[in-house]
Amino acid sequence: MKQQNIAFYNLENLFDLHDDPYTLDDDFTPKSERRWNRKRYEKKLKKLGSVIAKIGVDELGEPPAIVGIAEVENKTVIRDLVGSKHLRKYGYRYVHFDAPDERGIDTALLYRDSHFEVLDSKTVAVYVNNLDGARDYTRDILYVKGLLEGAPVHLMVNHWPSRREGAELTEYKRVKAAQTCLEVVESVRAEDQEADIVIMGDFNDNPDSASIKENLVPAAFYNPMERLHTRKRGSSKYRDSWYLFDQILVSETLRTKDKFGLRFESADIFDPIYLREYSGRFKGNPFRTYVGKKHLGGFSDHFPVYASFSIHKF
Repeated sequence: MKQQNIAFYNLENLFDLHDDPYTLDDDFTPKSERRWNRKRYEKKLKKLGSVIAKIGVDELGEPPAIVGIAEVENKTVIRDLVGSKHLRKYGYRYVHFDAPDERGIDTALLYRDSHFEVLDSKTVAVYVNNLDGARDYTRDILYVKGLLEGAPVHLMVNHWPSRREGAELTEYKRVKAAQTCLEVVESVRAEDQEADIVIMGDFNDNPDSASIKENLVPAAFYNPMERLHTRKRGSSKYRDSWYLFDQILVSETLRTKDKFGLRFESADIFDPIYLREYSGRFKGNPFRTYVGKKHLGGFSDHFPVYASFSIHKF
C-alpha cells in the first residue's frame, strides 16, 4: 500500500526584488526600509526549500507529492523556489495564476509530476466588499483536478481575507470565501457525487470559526486539524495566543474504508524545533523572516501543515 502527503505552507511574503507598479510590493525592494536584497532573497528560498523537503519525511521517507503555497508574488519566485538547493532534485512543477490581490500575493500548487498529473486548473474569484462598499480585491481560490498515483482528486488552495480590521468585523469576508469554495464543491459533485476533494489553505480562521465549522464541515467535510489546535499548539502565534489558520480539510468520501483510490490517514502540523525562535521573549514561536521592518532571517511566520493519504489501486 503506497502513501503520499499533501501539504500546505504560507511562505510569508515571498517577493522578488523588483517593484511591480501595479501592486503594493514597495516594501520588498533593495531600496525599501526592509532592504530586501538578493542575499536575503536567496537565503529565504534555501530555507523554505529545506522545510518543504523535510515535511513528512520521517513517516514516508520522501517529501510531499503536493504542496499548496500562499504569499508568493509571481511565477519567478515559484520557479526559483522549486529550483533551489533542497528541492531541485525532486522535480517539482507548479500551477499558478496571477490573482487580483492588491499586495500582489497569490496562491499556487507545487507537485511532483512523478506522482501527480494535472488534468485541469483554474482560479475562482472571491467577490466581497469592504465595509465602505468598495470591492476587496482578495486572493482567488486555486482549483486543480488531477491524478495522485492514478487516483482522481480535486484540490482547492485558499488564502482567505485577513483579520487586520478585526476578526468580528471581517468575519463576513471569510464566510463569503467559504461559500465560494462550496460553489466549486457543488459543481464538482454535480458531475461526480462521490468525488474526493481536499480543501487547504490559510483561512485566517480557526477550526471552530463559523466559516469552517458552520459552512465547510456541514457540506460533508472532515477537519482533522480541529483536534490539533490547543492553547499550546497551532500554526501561527499572535500576542501569546496560538492560532491554527492553516488547515487541510477532506471530503467524507476520503474516509470511506472499503473504497479504491485515495483514503485519508492522518494530519499534523510540521513544527520541529528548528522552525522556532530559539530564545528570548518569542521563544517557541515560528522563526519568521521579518518582524515589522526588522530582518530576522528565519523561515516563515507560519508552520506548514500536512495530511497523509493511502492509495488503494483500482
